[in-house]
Amino acid sequence: MIRLLPSIKFAAKSHFYLIFFHAVLLLHLCGCNATNKPDEYVIGFSQCVESDAWRKTMLEEMKRELAFHPNLKLIYKQADGNSEKQISQVKELLSEKVDILIISPNEADPLTPIVEQTFNRGIPVIVVDRKISTPSYTAFVGGDNYQIGKIAGQYAASLMSGKGNIIVITGLPKSTPAIERDRGFAEAIKSFPAIKVAEKVNGEWYKQKAKDELLKIAGSTSNVDLVFAHNDMMAYSAQEVYKEKGLQKPKIIGVDGLPCDSCGMQFVSSGLITATMLYPTGGEEAIRLAVKILSKENFEKENNLQTTVIDSTNVKLMQLQATKITSQQRSIERQQNVLENLKTIYKNQRTFTYILVFLLVAATTLGGIVFFSLRNNRKINKQLQIRNEEILEQKNKIEEMSSKAHEANEAKVKFFTNISHEFRTPLALILAPLEELLAQSKNQSQLQNLNLIHKNVFRLFRLVNQLLDFRKIEVERMKVRATENDIVSFVADIIESYKSIAQKRNIDLRLITNERQINVWFDASMIDKVVFNLLSNAFKFTKDEGFIHVYLSKTEDGKNAVIRVEDNGVGMAKEAVERVFEAFYQGEYENYKGSGLGLALSKELVKLHGGSINVKSEKGKGTEFEVRLLVGTDHFSPEDLAEGYTPSPIQYERDIYTSDLEGQQRTNREVSYNGLKEHSVLIIEDNPELRGFLADRLSSDYEILEAVNGQEGLQHAFDSVPDIIISDVVIPGKDGIAITNILKNDVRTSHIPIVLLTAKTSVEQQIEGMKNMADAYITKPFNLQFLQQSLKSLLANRSKLKDHFTGDISSSLKTQTVNKLDKKFINEFTSLVESNIANDDFGVDDICKQLGISKVQLYRKVKALLNINVNDYIVETRLQKAKFLLQHEEFSIGEVAYKVGFSSPAYFSTVFKSKFGITPKAFKEK
Repeated sequence: MIRLLPSIKFAAKSHFYLIFFHAVLLLHLCGCNATNKPDEYVIGFSQCVESDAWRKTMLEEMKRELAFHPNLKLIYKQADGNSEKQISQVKELLSEKVDILIISPNEADPLTPIVEQTFNRGIPVIVVDRKISTPSYTAFVGGDNYQIGKIAGQYAASLMSGKGNIIVITGLPKSTPAIERDRGFAEAIKSFPAIKVAEKVNGEWYKQKAKDELLKIAGSTSNVDLVFAHNDMMAYSAQEVYKEKGLQKPKIIGVDGLPCDSCGMQFVSSGLITATMLYPTGGEEAIRLAVKILSKENFEKENNLQTTVIDSTNVKLMQLQATKITSQQRSIERQQNVLENLKTIYKNQRTFTYILVFLLVAATTLGGIVFFSLRNNRKINKQLQIRNEEILEQKNKIEEMSSKAHEANEAKVKFFTNISHEFRTPLALILAPLEELLAQSKNQSQLQNLNLIHKNVFRLFRLVNQLLDFRKIEVERMKVRATENDIVSFVADIIESYKSIAQKRNIDLRLITNERQINVWFDASMIDKVVFNLLSNAFKFTKDEGFIHVYLSKTEDGKNAVIRVEDNGVGMAKEAVERVFEAFYQGEYENYKGSGLGLALSKELVKLHGGSINVKSEKGKGTEFEVRLLVGTDHFSPEDLAEGYTPSPIQYERDIYTSDLEGQQRTNREVSYNGLKEHSVLIIEDNPELRGFLADRLSSDYEILEAVNGQEGLQHAFDSVPDIIISDVVIPGKDGIAITNILKNDVRTSHIPIVLLTAKTSVEQQIEGMKNMADAYITKPFNLQFLQQSLKSLLANRSKLKDHFTGDISSSLKTQTVNKLDKKFINEFTSLVESNIANDDFGVDDICKQLGISKVQLYRKVKALLNINVNDYIVETRLQKAKFLLQHEEFSIGEVAYKVGFSSPAYFSTVFKSKFGITPKAFKEK
């Protein structure tokens, strides 16, 4: 199956690539029509006002022209005749990033700065209708207002036959159309002195404004022959005023000539006004000009639109033309809508066709994949069937092996349980005669040995019992036999077992409770193990002069009895607290390592009672264990209750748990290296009994130094430099292997033989010890005579090595020693002495400074390796050098004396004769 997977993956990839190719091709076809799409542009149009028909017509013309340019988008804003608002709107259009700006300024001067700013930013500006006060714009589109005003003046003069009074209604005074129209009109009638402008009214382009202003002067001005208004709406307001006042209506001329309803052409056609001047909006022309500018085509900057007079003679024709144009525009719009609908249908059909083609190609490709996959699946199924048969066969074998392994494990556990039971019989047979011997023996030394045996027999009893109990709990064969007991008196009896130990070690042991009696149902043979275990641990880890307090209480709700054991011992680290109830976990606390069963067993026994056990501890500050037992019998099953059952007395448990604590605190021997015995031995062992046993047995032949952990052992080794070291491998702090490695690599202690004692008996572990340069590796249990003989042999070999070094200085420099560090020290020491042989001030202080060691360490190191005093070695070297000079050189006795570092020839002669029994002179002559 595994070999076929790559080919399937390759085929799937091939088909995937084929589908992908077709998809890309179809997408290309879909997008081919968009390749010639023209660029899109945004046109911003700012209109000064939108309230009048002329402005609306301009916007309609723009939209009509935009229909022919779908790539153009128009953004339109109108300012309601407010110049400040129009400036703000232009800024908004610029922020929307328009490509070109079309503006019909409300007033010339206020709008000029923003137009210049836009133009200077590189954005084309088309000004329509009204001009501004700067040439900084791209193009202008609009009627020639001066020409319109002039034509209107000429037409008025012809109507009035060259004489009469005129009222002029002007637009916004500051707007360029109003200014130029007024100027053109004035210029035209200037040629007719008989024509007078009787009044000028400011209509601000609005019909109502013009009407209000005209009403103020109507009737007061006599003989008005003609009214000229700057737009048709103000002209219409004039005829309304004269009609309302009942005055004879003068001839009225307007400007715009729009074809819409209620506009200029209709006013003329209806006879409401006399004539109007055609003023094109320029909406279509502005858009066409914008297209030219955006398309980079040639264009004219100034685009003035043509005008004409519309009166009763031509108004009908003009209306017909306008109606025709409007009809055509609507027809065009309908056709455009039809085209858009047809385009939408076409696009949908084209998309459907592409999807259909794509699905056809995909179906064909997937069909090929399915066919290929089916063919390969047959091969794969055959392979899988074979593989499944192999797996099934392996599964059956594994199940068979698992069954055998389970049977073997059960057999091992059963054997382990049986052998544990078997241990108890020989232990009992040892204990009984041992107690008889203890009662009968009077010899103090013999009693000490028997007590040691007695204590360790009970230790074995405790370990065997714990193992058996733990096994029973594992196989769920340990049953609770609960009876009702007063837990206060129960705990008090157990505490009494520890009173003598507490007095010997001056430990404050107390039972603290406010309750006279607390009746609790529990199995006394189980809970006594829990309490004994907690108290034994407290005594092990509490130093002399400390305290152990046991608190008994009830919880506030009365549902639990609480036993709390608190001490101020060494405490535990956080990691140890988290794992203290794990089976076989051996945390190291000061100089004691437990079996890892006691607390784990205690927790299981408490759980059998439905209770809980917890611990709080802080390193260096003490430990607190709390046991909670439920009051009543609801948590027990009927078979757990054993009324009338009397548990065995606690004397047996007392002996098992307290025997380990008897005599535990033993004062270490601190015997200084005073030469009372020839050799000294440093014993590094955390078990006080084994350490004491070795010290007692070796004290007759050696000066004894003791250490209970690795750090203390290293300190003794560097401070006292013993002749030999015995160390356990497993000890608190640095273990025996680490100690050996440190001492053997330090020039101060590298010469010291080290014997390792350990219960680790494997060849690999022994090799590890020898790799770290241990001199001997002895496994427990060991034969004391073998250990003593090993110490003697190591010291004898070291003595022979000393003789070898001191026999001939020159040969010692060439000898390959058993320790390279020792040879390095000897080479450095002898070289230093020889290089300073002529210096009579050279001494021990100089050597210590050069080698970086103390005087004591130097003396002991040289004595251990060369068996000679440092000063004697210096003198010996000088005399050997003097012998060589007297024998082979032609120097006088005095010259030789100074060359080898003697202060005077006389002193040299005395020392030479004392050493060799002959004077230097006689030696030279001989």
